[in-house]
Amino acid sequence: MLVREIMTTRVVSVEPSSTVKDAALLMNRHNIGAVPVVDGGSVRGMLTDRDIVLRCVAENRDASTLKVSDICSHGAVTVSPSQNVSEAINLMATEQVRRLPVVDNGRIVGMLSFADIAREKAGMEIAEAISDISMP
Repeated sequence: MLVREIMTTRVVSVEPSSTVKDAALLMNRHNIGAVPVVDGGSVRGMLTDRDIVLRCVAENRDASTLKVSDICSHGAVTVSPSQNVSEAINLMATEQVRRLPVVDNGRIVGMLSFADIAREKAGMEIAEAISDISMP
């Protein structure tokens, strides 16, 4: 099975110059815990709710002026749509991440999450439990 067969194609992303507050509002609106940081269609990093808590809130920094590029993880690990899902699973385990941007010819085309894989591989009941656990 290939990544393109189970990935999510509706990608919510932020630009490096976006404020952390705007990114948090976007994540809240879409009920997601992570967004790729994208500049001109290219993935530059990932921003998670954990990044916001640890690198902004816990350090008492101003989310309305702090830029996403100041707190995101740079150099996100990605997969291609033509990669085998088992390769993506191994990459997730190695890198200890639950989500991977899917990149084709240098441009983001989707996201692959642990929940996407579980839905396909483990059946709906387990997938729903994993999705619930993974919710922000």
